[in-house]
Amino acid sequence: MLVLLNLSAAFDTVDQSILLHRLEHVIGIKGTALDWFRSYSSDRYQFAHVHGVPSYSRVSHGVPQGSVLGPILFTLYMLPLGNIIRQHGIHFHCYADDTQLYLSMKPEETEKLVKLQTCLKDIKSWMSSNFLLLNPGKTEVMVFGPEPLRDRLDHMITLHGISLTSSLSVRNLGVTFDQNLSFNSHIKLVSRSAFFHLRNITKIRKLLTRHDAEKLIHAFVSSRLDYYNSLLSGCPNNSLRSLQLIQNAAARVLTGIDKRDHITPVMASLHWLPVKFRIIFKTLLLTYKVHRGLAPSYLEELVIPYQPNRPLRSQNAGLLVVPRVSRSRMGGRAFSYQAPLLWNQLPVQVREADSIATFKIRLKTYLFEKAYCY
Repeated sequence: MLVLLNLSAAFDTVDQSILLHRLEHVIGIKGTALDWFRSYSSDRYQFAHVHGVPSYSRVSHGVPQGSVLGPILFTLYMLPLGNIIRQHGIHFHCYADDTQLYLSMKPEETEKLVKLQTCLKDIKSWMSSNFLLLNPGKTEVMVFGPEPLRDRLDHMITLHGISLTSSLSVRNLGVTFDQNLSFNSHIKLVSRSAFFHLRNITKIRKLLTRHDAEKLIHAFVSSRLDYYNSLLSGCPNNSLRSLQLIQNAAARVLTGIDKRDHITPVMASLHWLPVKFRIIFKTLLLTYKVHRGLAPSYLEELVIPYQPNRPLRSQNAGLLVVPRVSRSRMGGRAFSYQAPLLWNQLPVQVREADSIATFKIRLKTYLFEKAYCY
């Protein structure tokens, strides 16, 4: 069960005095550094000009949302919330004003729902005392798992008198999640958006140099294909087909080849990895960071280095343990399975790269040769 909390005007309601107190007594910022933050947040004004009449008002709450410091300061402001959630034994992730609660349960384990309900009440109480407004109307709940088990979980969670029923799909940090974790809804939205921008680029393609056209394609099309594409690791080829068609169309627009011409030589000449291999690239890059201790702890916990029971040549090969999973229940799509499976297939010289930059170069060369059979 996943609960996506929604805050109303989160960045605008941060209390400056509470923020400064938290920076000093929780984070430990003192002296000149604290004076900088106090100067940054105090004596701020906003200005409006309507029908020739100017209006000034002092800003006593909030942090600038479009600034570099804004999300960081808001995250520090929210720090005590983590201790409240931990007290209830609920797992959570926070990213600026996006807070997610999640727990694993069986349909008959109703006591966990009670625990979640109590946690939500405490969260709302803490937010009210810190001038933050939790919006029950926009807070979403999603239940994942096999359909028969989902149907048995007919309990509803209430927040401030509003029932939070399970949604069929939710938008989570720009990715559309569905109850089966097939990501088909997400792929459809990405395809629609990418094709929209590609059609606009096609209209002005004759006015652009090839270099500028490629920049536009990478900015508006390739970036959408690559956004969180590691979530699609292990997806069947028929699910990824629409994304590959977008990349093929982008290559045709850039090079101007006829729609009947074979696309593979063109893709190879552009040195573009196909969508499936771009997903593998992202997954292996995350795995390399985990292997080198550069990834978040929640990813490092999912990957276990291989240690044989007796001395073998493979013990120093940098291999990872591939867990046993149930592929019929989509266990083969998990990062804990895909990461070691793909990692162990890499050549030793790729796995032993001494820096991220070197690893990227060697990995792309390896995947390029594999994709185009060079």
